[in-house]
Amino acid sequence: MHGFDFEIIFRTAPYLFKVGLLFTVKLTVLSTIGAVILGTLLAMMRLSSRKALSAVAGGYVNLLRALPLILIIFWFYFLVPYIVGWLTQAGRPIAVGGFTSALITFTLFEAAYFCEIMRAGIQSIPQGQLGAGYALGLNYRQVMRYIVLPQAFRKMTPILLTQMIVVFQDTSLVYVLSLTDFLGAANNVAQRDGRLVEMFVFAALVYFLISYAASRSVKVLERRMAIVR
Repeated sequence: MHGFDFEIIFRTAPYLFKVGLLFTVKLTVLSTIGAVILGTLLAMMRLSSRKALSAVAGGYVNLLRALPLILIIFWFYFLVPYIVGWLTQAGRPIAVGGFTSALITFTLFEAAYFCEIMRAGIQSIPQGQLGAGYALGLNYRQVMRYIVLPQAFRKMTPILLTQMIVVFQDTSLVYVLSLTDFLGAANNVAQRDGRLVEMFVFAALVYFLISYAASRSVKVLERRMAIVR
């Protein structure tokens, strides 16, 4: 039985970070940005006085939150080429690439969770501030843009960042599609060199260190924001 080989970790670390971790971080940041934007729109729809808009947004959120993420990853990976082909009227599936498919999947899925975060943030703003905005002659869109949303984002920043850490961890699921995220890159090395234990232990350590450091940073930010308030 071979001992634990540290040398392979040092030898392959540049590849794992440059290729795998870069993929993971890029997917995390872009999908989080897209999910926050879409989630905010969904939150505003859920709080709308128009029942149709509220029902559509509510149905979307409840559906996405009730399905396993890995199932949605498979769905979109195989369905997105057909959807793009239909939208472009190409008459055939259009290859969009694994990264694009994963980005669309995570954006749409995580938007359901960011929607609930932003909905709570919007509802936490006192109604008197909305009334004051209307009294100044602002319309609904302006009140949301200049008064409500800036305060809601500020209040919910720690929770938004915490959810971003969850997104970072969840991106490891694209490994099942053979994409070269950090876990996928570690698996490639493990399969090539027959060092599964070393590679998966190292991958787990990296995920832990990044997630732990990010969590501690969020807690520090939350305490500072509490002092300012």
